[in-house]
Amino acid sequence: VQLQASGGGLVQAGGSPRLSCAASGRTFSDYVMGWFRQAPGKEREFVATIDRSGGLTYYAGSVKGRFTISRDNAKNTVYLQMNSLKPEDTAVYYCAADGGFGGSISREYDYWGQGTLVTVSS
Repeated sequence: VQLQASGGGLVQAGGSPRLSCAASGRTFSDYVMGWFRQAPGKEREFVATIDRSGGLTYYAGSVKGRFTISRDNAKNTVYLQMNSLKPEDTAVYYCAADGGFGGSISREYDYWGQGTLVTVSS
C-alpha cells in the first residue's frame, strides 16, 4: 500500500492542524493505521493508532487528550487532528499501515508514508 501524508507546516503554539494520510494500492480497511513522529536528533516515536473499523484507538501519553486519530475507509484516508500544539510537538509525522495487529511498535508496521513536517513556534 502506498501512503501519502499531508497537512504539515509552520504552526503557532496552541494551534490545531489536521494531518491527512491517503492510501492507495490495497484495500485500506484491511490495515491497522498508525501515526509516528520523529523530532530532530531523536528516535521515531509512537503517536497514535486506530483499528481497521475506526472503533478502537490508542495514544501515546504525551498526546492523549490533545490529538485524535480517525479514519474514513470510504476515502482511504487516516487523519490526525492535533490540538493545543506545543513546541515539543515539532517533528516529522509519519503515517504507517500494518496488516497485523498494529500497536505502538514501529517495526510492526509494514508500510510507511514519506512524512510531513510540523513545526510549532512558541
